[in-house]
Amino acid sequence: MSKVAIVSDSNSGITQSQAKELGVFVLPMPFTIGNEEYFEDINLTQEQFYEKLKGGDDIRTSQPSPEMVMKMWDEVLQDYDEIVHIPMSSGLSGSCQSAMMLAEEYDGKVQVVNNQRISVTMKSSVMEAKRMAGKGYSASRIKQILEEHKFDSSIYIMLDTLYYLKKGGRITPAAAALGTLLKLKPVLQIQGEKLDAFAKARTVSQAKTIMINAMKSDMEHRFGEKEGVPLHTHLYIAHTENYEGAEQFKKEIEEAIPGSIVEYVDPLSLSISCHIGPGALAIASSMMLPDELEEKGISLS
Repeated sequence: MSKVAIVSDSNSGITQSQAKELGVFVLPMPFTIGNEEYFEDINLTQEQFYEKLKGGDDIRTSQPSPEMVMKMWDEVLQDYDEIVHIPMSSGLSGSCQSAMMLAEEYDGKVQVVNNQRISVTMKSSVMEAKRMAGKGYSASRIKQILEEHKFDSSIYIMLDTLYYLKKGGRITPAAAALGTLLKLKPVLQIQGEKLDAFAKARTVSQAKTIMINAMKSDMEHRFGEKEGVPLHTHLYIAHTENYEGAEQFKKEIEEAIPGSIVEYVDPLSLSISCHIGPGALAIASSMMLPDELEEKGISLS
């Protein structure tokens, strides 16, 4: 049986210390701030990032260099037979396509997964891959399963401010000014390929209700949740420098969705955070994979 390693990047929200505890490997994402290069969770903490972001520093995201990716793979393959590499969604970054090209030099030993996820849903894929590797699945089989179920996830994000969308040129200054005047709390969504507008709310409370109702709809209509059957949807919360708000949101979600347990509350990926700013809240989900449903004795028929 092959010994399979799981490699991802810090867009998953998995820190370097957490990676060691979990037995996975995480590439730190690079950022250019001013003229300096930083690496997430290496020489750039969450606190430092938000301090620089709110201070008006010009923050640009990039992808790990080919040399950095291959160096990690080469080191990992000294102790493992195969690698499952899980980068962020190909719709949000070019790092997935780059990794696929690099993997061609490894004679099938590196399987790059394009499962269209980021942040807490990407972390979920890492955990699923680690679980399957522990059961003896090959790297190619893990890749196949994750890609077959790549769209079985959702993220809804409430923004606290429009300033950073305007700064990044994603909305016009006039739209940002009007939204600020009306005190709008936009709700965005990620379902695979990209970050899209979903709804507009006037208050944080209204935005939370919109996100919870959207998730309930996904669970029923996309994931096939039924009354009287144990939930087979994993739920998560993410935030940008808003831990207290996230903990309160966790309580509200678990009250609003019977039988639900929010499995973890994590900071959003800094690659997203630099475009949406601090104060954001997100609810996310991923559907259990077939073998996990079988393990838990859950039948959907």
